[in-house]
Amino acid sequence: MATVPRPGAYACGIEAAMDVIGGKWKVLILWALEKQPCRFGELRRLVPGVTEKVLTSHLRELEGDGIVHREVYAEVPPRVEYSLTPLGTSLNAALGPLGDWGREHLLGGGEQAPVESTGRAS
Repeated sequence: MATVPRPGAYACGIEAAMDVIGGKWKVLILWALEKQPCRFGELRRLVPGVTEKVLTSHLRELEGDGIVHREVYAEVPPRVEYSLTPLGTSLNAALGPLGDWGREHLLGGGEQAPVESTGRAS
């Protein structure tokens, strides 16, 4: 993923945003960092199921995209914390309505029938 895409690289804003947050884990990482900075181990606990390799890779990508800030403290033992940048905070705010939609329509908070894995309403 490039931090600064070339002009015309995306057909629309959704495509550009999905390039940054694509995949199963990135949105969950952003959600976990919403309230406070976290160390790597804390993130692993807050995002159950993610492997160390994938978490490391996604954090590097999000850092490269300017979404996550990595702070290394000169301590013994070394301490590293991850936090959202202002750009990451604005992205999380944009994802809020998506979470609201999921709660309302897929987690039983709304009146519409849930969507099955086939993509059809039951």
